[in-house]
This record gives sequence, structure tokens and C-alpha cells, in this order.
Amino acid sequence: MTRILQTGVDVPADANYVASTPDHVLWGRLPASGDMASFGRMVGEVEPGGSIVIDTVSHEGLLPDQGSDPIAYFGSHGVPADEVLDDAAAIVREVPRDPDADGPHVVTGPIRVPGAHPGDLLAVSIVKLEPRVPYGVISTRHARGVLANSTDFDGDYGQFCRADEETGTAWFRVCPSAADGPAVRFPMRPFLGITGVTTACETRPSSIPPAEFGGNIDLNDLTEGATLFLPVQVEGAGLYVGDPHFAQGNGEVALTALEASLRATLHVEVVPAARAKSLFGRTDLPFAVAHGALIPLGLGDTLDDALKQSVEHTIDMVSTLFGLPRHQAYLLLSAAVDFDVTQAVDIVKGAHGLVDLTMFRDCPGYDEAIAAIGSFTAESVRINMRRQ
Repeated sequence: MTRILQTGVDVPADANYVASTPDHVLWGRLPASGDMASFGRMVGEVEPGGSIVIDTVSHEGLLPDQGSDPIAYFGSHGVPADEVLDDAAAIVREVPRDPDADGPHVVTGPIRVPGAHPGDLLAVSIVKLEPRVPYGVISTRHARGVLANSTDFDGDYGQFCRADEETGTAWFRVCPSAADGPAVRFPMRPFLGITGVTTACETRPSSIPPAEFGGNIDLNDLTEGATLFLPVQVEGAGLYVGDPHFAQGNGEVALTALEASLRATLHVEVVPAARAKSLFGRTDLPFAVAHGALIPLGLGDTLDDALKQSVEHTIDMVSTLFGLPRHQAYLLLSAAVDFDVTQAVDIVKGAHGLVDLTMFRDCPGYDEAIAAIGSFTAESVRINMRRQ
């Protein structure tokens, strides 16, 4: 039987739950400081050390080039009306969006974290990610892909995909009109493309480019068991999430990944500013700890700029955490750390390093550093780290 997680369906009775209904989302914009000052724009609260369940909605099927009617759009791909999310249809009807100025993403938030102050880090651990529907869409549009303005690949088009939660795979037919024809099947690795904290600027920024506050990072390592650290910009942090994916390759080269709605269970901690500085060194950029790796991010107008910032970020963190001289750290990165393109299509480019933490087991500060990092993550992340 197909499981559709409509608003409130299968949410534990004792959960701190935020639905993605029209009054809880922004479409194409991210929360700004004015949202935190307005009680009417706060959609929830989670105490440090607590967990929260948040629904997210994919923008695919909602956009004007798809008819602005998710029931009709997904119906054209054989999806019954009762398997289309009610909140998706309501967002199209009720949530304003300027197609010429706003991004495409539906963002749930902001959510207050009491005791989070500017200069602190907000540690957001990904405890659970559940598909809300068994389908999604990959697309390119607006000359935003890596091959934009090429004769062969430019245009506005997409690929509807089915998803099988039980096998953890997604697939599409090579020939859509052949019901039993050959299919391409690939693994699902659900993650949230957008996780961020509210910016201190007065104007809500576009949801497209990532920045020091996080946002549309599109780091595909942020699967279950990962923790993202975000530099807090305003009092109460103002956490938000969106841009849910079932799968994405590094680079996200066509423009979107496999976009599909998710329900996220997140654990939240606050790292006080002084502790964050002494532990990590540089604290003005997002970074992650995921599956035994430290992942410092870099952002820039070009991929070269993003890579340079990621390398500098990694040197700062490794030197501070494990007492490695900076010149040695630089050489180590060249020999033993993979750097990759996070995404190349979101106006601001992203790069990241994947630092295997086990390399530092013999360093004097290793046990203390791992214990300190673990103290700001969910139990599932701490177990993962102890296995290294």
C-alpha cells in the first residue's frame, strides 16, 4: 500500500511538530530578522537538546512552467489526486511568490531556538528523513544548468521518477510510453538541500544562493546521522528547512536533484561562541560532521573561489582541532583529503572537503576533540563517531 504522509499523518502524538501548511512556509525567500521580531512569523520552537519534526514540500509540480497545479501535473504522470500532498496544492493557492524575483523553493520556518545568540553555532543533527510521497522530479530550466546556453541541452524540461522506499531506490523508464520497457534505477539518499538560520538583514534573501547562514547548501552528505553546524546570525537562530531531495549527485549539474517531499526529524544543540571558537577556530562558515568525516564548506562566485575557501576552512579547523601546524595541514590535504563540488548551479558555487577523522587518532587532542564534537550532536551521530 502506498504511504502518503499528508499533514499530521503518522506523526507521533508526543512530537514537537511543524507542518508545512501555507501559514508556516515562505516560497522563494528565506527568513530575515524581521520575521524573528514578529510573533506571527514564528512557526515553532525547539529547546537546545530537543528534537523537532518538520514537514517539507518540494517545489516541483508547483511552478508556473508545470502549470501551477500539482494535482494536474502529477496526475499527468499517473499519480492519483489523493496521493498528491494537500499542503502542496494549498501553497500554490495561498502563498505569494514573485516568479521574476523569488527562488523556487518552499521553506518551512523560522523556528526559534531559545538561548541561541549571534556568534554561537547551531548544531542540527539529521535523525530521520521520511519520504512523504513515492515520486519526485529532476529538472532543468531558466538556463541555470552547467550546460546552460548549449544547443543540445538547454531548455525547460524534466524527468518524473518513481521511488520505492522499501528498496531505497528511484527509477524512470527509458521510454516513458513503454509501461514495461527498460528502466534506469539509482539509490535514494534523502537529504535536505536547504537548512539554515535566519539572516540579520532586513530584506528576505532569495532562496537560491547559499551564504554564511547556510540556506541552499545542497550538501548531499547531510543524510541521516549527519550534523550541520551553522553560524547563528540573530537572537533565537530562526531555523528553517526546505528543498527536500531523494537523491543528488555532487555538482547537481542539470539544476535540480531528484526533488521530492520529506518529513524531517531534527535534533538541535547550541555551541556557545567562545566554545565554538576554541574548538573549531573559524566559525563564520557552515560545516558538517557526517559518517566519520569532517566536512568544511566553501562558497564563492566561481568554483575556484569556493574551493579556495573550503581549503582554507579545512586548514583552520584541522589545525585547531588536532594541533597540526598549518603548513603540515595544507600538505596533508593534498595527500589525503578529497575536495568535491557541492553544487555548481545556485548562483553562489559550493565546494567541500571530506576529512577522515581517523587520520588523527594518534594526535594528543583527538579524544578530546571527538568527545567535544559528539557533545553537540544527536546520539545517532555520536554512535557513528564512536565506531570510527
